Amino acid sequence: MSQVWLITGASAGFGLVLTEVVLKHGHQVIAATRNPIKAAQENPQIESLGGKWVKLDVTSPSAVQDVDSAIKSLGAGKIDVLVNNAAFFMSGGIEDVNEEEIHSQFNVNLYGAMRTIKAVLPFMRAQKSGTIVNISSIAALDGLPSCGLYASSKFALEGFSEALSREVGGFGIRVLIVEPGAFRTTFLSGFSTPAAGLNPAYKGTPLDDVLQKFTRMDQKQPGDPVKASEIIYDVVTGTGVGEGKTNFLRLPLGPDCYQRSDTKIQQLKDNLDAFREVGMTTNFD
Repeated sequence: MSQVWLITGASAGFGLVLTEVVLKHGHQVIAATRNPIKAAQENPQIESLGGKWVKLDVTSPSAVQDVDSAIKSLGAGKIDVLVNNAAFFMSGGIEDVNEEEIHSQFNVNLYGAMRTIKAVLPFMRAQKSGTIVNISSIAALDGLPSCGLYASSKFALEGFSEALSREVGGFGIRVLIVEPGAFRTTFLSGFSTPAAGLNPAYKGTPLDDVLQKFTRMDQKQPGDPVKASEIIYDVVTGTGVGEGKTNFLRLPLGPDCYQRSDTKIQQLKDNLDAFREVGMTTNFD
């Protein structure tokens, strides 16, 4: 049965690749982007496959109404899958970012997802079905130097997603958090940096080292976004490699994601065990 998908940030990266994958599987995609005219010119294959571009700025106060209108007009009032892919990467030191940069990172990566979700929930509740996919990152489990803003926005997205899954599960609505590692998309091609630049005090520190590593890694990431998108599709639809796996909240992707996750889990366990004996003594006598 053909589904209606709405994918934000559909003009680049995982959003674009996943849009193509979903369309090739015979579903309808409302491809949301800030500049649909430019997106259509640069990616003619989307419309040729039956996709429909729609203008959407997830940071706009009108985003909820814009999504509502798109679903009613392009999806005929039906929405099966929402994919929150719109995001950007602010890479720099915590000491160097300003208030506007902090707000901008969260406005896109977290608040934007909240807005689109608020828009689709009434439709999904009425249908008693639907899947909300939030594209997160391994950075949501393991924050590296220079990733303070990005990692915190993704940490917040995951906490929000956990709570959401427990709120809407009774309506037949599923939440899936996708946690990619390093994939060869446009992610590192144009990451933002603080207007203040790098504080000279951090030259030669882990912060500086990671910033330089990101520049060297661009277009050398080991992950294939097409393979990952096919897995995302299968897990959302419960087909192929996703058969029998629709009851999980998280989908980690990439060997580096698993390595970093395993390390983080062990560190958390070590931390818990180190304080367990004393930490369990805090109740009133």
